[in-house]
Amino acid sequence: MGTRKSSGTIIVPREHPRVELKEGDEVFDEDDARAMSPRRSSRDLERMGQEARAQLNEHAKILQKSLLEIFNRIEAVKEEHNKLDNNNKFLQKYIGDLMSTSKITSTGSSGRKK
Repeated sequence: MGTRKSSGTIIVPREHPRVELKEGDEVFDEDDARAMSPRRSSRDLERMGQEARAQLNEHAKILQKSLLEIFNRIEAVKEEHNKLDNNNKFLQKYIGDLMSTSKITSTGSSGRKK
């Protein structure tokens, strides 16, 4: 049998020119999984960030519009409630006055009949 290389750590001196790889130093075949990894350039990240910000801004605008519609609806309901409440008070007073008038007329007419 032949000798087999150790799969242990390879020690490279600090002064070695290839200690840190620079962009483009590693070239992988098309089928290599490392070439298919989702690495993104700063340009891609910036574009993705801008898209995310644009989506968030659009979502915020939609939520603000929805909130404004809800607020306007609440104001309309408050106005309608106040209007109905005032009408209700008016009708209660009117009915109370009618009842008082009918009591007065009924006691007055029964007193006359005697």
